[in-house]
Amino acid sequence: MAAAAATMATAAGLLGPATATATPPAPGTVIGTDALPPMAQLPGTASQRRLTYWTEGPTGAPALSTGAVYVPSGTPPAGGWPVISSAHGTTGVGDSCAPAHGYDTTYLTRDYLSGLLTRGYAVVATDYVGLGTEGTHAYLHGRSEGRAVIDMVRAATSVTPELSRRWAVVGHSQGGHAAMLAAHQATDYAPELDYRGAVATGTPANLELLLPFGGPGFPNLGLNGLTMFASYIINGLKVARPDLPIDDYLTPVGAALVKDSESLCYTELRDRAGTIGVGEMFSRPLNEPRIRDALRDYLAVPTTGYDRPVFIGQGLRDQTVPFPLATKLALDMEAAGEPVTFRTYDAFHGSSIVVSLPDTTAFIRSLFETA
Repeated sequence: MAAAAATMATAAGLLGPATATATPPAPGTVIGTDALPPMAQLPGTASQRRLTYWTEGPTGAPALSTGAVYVPSGTPPAGGWPVISSAHGTTGVGDSCAPAHGYDTTYLTRDYLSGLLTRGYAVVATDYVGLGTEGTHAYLHGRSEGRAVIDMVRAATSVTPELSRRWAVVGHSQGGHAAMLAAHQATDYAPELDYRGAVATGTPANLELLLPFGGPGFPNLGLNGLTMFASYIINGLKVARPDLPIDDYLTPVGAALVKDSESLCYTELRDRAGTIGVGEMFSRPLNEPRIRDALRDYLAVPTTGYDRPVFIGQGLRDQTVPFPLATKLALDMEAAGEPVTFRTYDAFHGSSIVVSLPDTTAFIRSLFETA
């Protein structure tokens, strides 16, 4: 992939020695910095740039990710600017779909991040492994996405002295999923940082319970982009679990969509999928033990084990990530005594990030009230 090749070339002076030694590179190690393309830039910053850094890929091996660092204008507070690690929503899995490489995220995302900057937070925003770097992005692979979010904070604080080690994570849609997995891993995985809490909206939870029903004749559930999302997930499962014969479960139509998903970004793949139903993608049911287990390991959002506050917001009119999925996550966490705040809104998928702003900004502010 062209963008990946450019990134690897930028890092060539450091990448060779790092991969030649038996000692893996430390997660969060920065190997390159670049200017952000215009589409990735935000107003109101003192500085902004793209980093290339080491994290963990979907097979557990060290892998590269890129991401953006945005530092607010003005004088940082004592101890440095508190950091918000932003996990982006679905853009696609090809290199051209990477936000820090110029993919045009929505104005809602840009306004949301700009709003965080004006409130006195530095923003760091990972692309996730495989978006703009070597390999294919494993869409909704929870562990690697969560670690890319955390390691983005490590990377940014290591090369930006005006940043604090106090941080929180926010994410919407795919980013809500990544934010939850980052929240679950944060204190154990990166104890040298001061993790405070998480905000997740429009979170695609409990998909591991839904996808095993995929197979011939799977009904049209009326969900926006379901075939597109299924194509991205199956492609990612192939990346994370090359030992599984995923192709044996696909029809020619499904195999073509999954192949196209490797290069087509969100709107392009949505248009390519058109009226094709999920049932047309599969030649046999996914409800077999080895596939069910793989989907659970790949997709599941934990319902226990959170040691910092979590805010989950959900639109009642959401036709992309339906209300019952996030509700079950929140209720399971509440039943387990987890530190979760759950709020619902009269909003669709995209608009829930805006409608929830008064609650989420107050929640974020509360996370940093103590030193």
